[in-house]
Amino acid sequence: MYKRIDNQDIKYLKSLFEEGYALFGSEISQDYGHDELGTVANMPDALLFVRSAEEVSKVLKYANEKIIPVTVRGSGTGLVGACVPLNGGIMIDTTKMNHFLELDENNLTLTVEPGVLLMEIYDYVEPKGYFYAPDPGEKTATIGGNISTNAGGMRAVKYGTTRDWVRAVEVVLPDGSIETFGRKVVKDSTGYSLKNLVIGSEGTLCVITKAILKLIPKPTETISLLVPFETQEQALDAVPEIIKCQLNTVAIEFFVRNTILFAEEYLGKNFPDKSADAYILLTFEGKDKEELKANYEAGAELCINKLGAIDALLVDTDERKESVWKARGAFLEAIKASTTQMDECDVVVPRSEVANYIKFTYDLAKKYNIRIPSFGHAGDGNLHIYICKDEYEDSVFEEKLDKIFTEMYAKAKEVGGLVSGEHGIGYAKKEYMKDLLGPVQTKLMREIKRAFDPNDILNPGKISE
Repeated sequence: MYKRIDNQDIKYLKSLFEEGYALFGSEISQDYGHDELGTVANMPDALLFVRSAEEVSKVLKYANEKIIPVTVRGSGTGLVGACVPLNGGIMIDTTKMNHFLELDENNLTLTVEPGVLLMEIYDYVEPKGYFYAPDPGEKTATIGGNISTNAGGMRAVKYGTTRDWVRAVEVVLPDGSIETFGRKVVKDSTGYSLKNLVIGSEGTLCVITKAILKLIPKPTETISLLVPFETQEQALDAVPEIIKCQLNTVAIEFFVRNTILFAEEYLGKNFPDKSADAYILLTFEGKDKEELKANYEAGAELCINKLGAIDALLVDTDERKESVWKARGAFLEAIKASTTQMDECDVVVPRSEVANYIKFTYDLAKKYNIRIPSFGHAGDGNLHIYICKDEYEDSVFEEKLDKIFTEMYAKAKEVGGLVSGEHGIGYAKKEYMKDLLGPVQTKLMREIKRAFDPNDILNPGKISE
């Protein structure tokens, strides 16, 4: 159904861009044919490095008239194949749109282009005394990619996900129209929330060209506790009790010894403690040192005296902070480095079901005789579970993978969870999403897609398609 790019298309697209900003065919690096998932791959026919909403508008208007598929890409750090151009066509790369446009200190907002990296946002606002709370693990992701997947992260237990921190987005629709959804306002009851439809839509509805982000004053005091437990069951069972005590926890992370060992080997650095079977990492905030101390001391007492923790180690020195948080940030890459190939399950379940779900994955590992390491945001129920190929043949691994994913997502549905907490649906999870949500919700999604993109040129084959 899509037009293949020919010499006439190439001539027109080249006329829109300076030399080096429009590449075609063999000029395009293989890196643009996949994301971090790696198992879904296809190359674009054209790669365009856009620098303005006007350039995006011209490209989309032309592609819509000619029925050429268009896929948007940021840093390519996704894990569900969302930015893979399944039908070839045009790929729009937004990494050159990487400017800070406005810091509005009266309205506490930051306006940025979509190619600004998450870590650049932190570096820009925090020295000025402001705070952007979403904290996805991949800090080299673009903010446009974060918005497109509604990225979560470790601080979601207190601060919510990316969606809660976006005031407005400027977008380009498939016909080339440039629109702004939302405004610099705290409240909005003005019709359907088109802004929130765009957030999490993974480039299937429009192209994000600007975002207005919410900021807050930077928290005055923060500290973390590393809490070791003798067993994984004890650690997981502790999570709901910690949440109920309302100790102003910003993050509640769960991981096991093996994951620490992978990270140590990957980073070449020692972790402060690796003697226990499982760990909970708690981060606390306070308006001053006294409130902070009261919070973390109450947390330590609860964990040791009531929940059976071995100890509660303060992560208070620069050396300990670096070793703990670098290791936590490297868990995904460390597990990836420990195997020949892997695939990931990013489920989210009610917090009360976290312990049972993790135990369920241990049963699956035994049942299918395969390694399934995991870690997760235990405080919000979002778990990252990895199925490792190791020495299995490709065909055997694929067979096991299909069966394991089917059981995992069925279990998530059974306990009231969803198939993705923060990585999105893309190509890899769309069939599981359809099964979980059912025909009525899937049909509604397809109809929303048609309303935005009647010619289905934007990232076709993803989410509900």
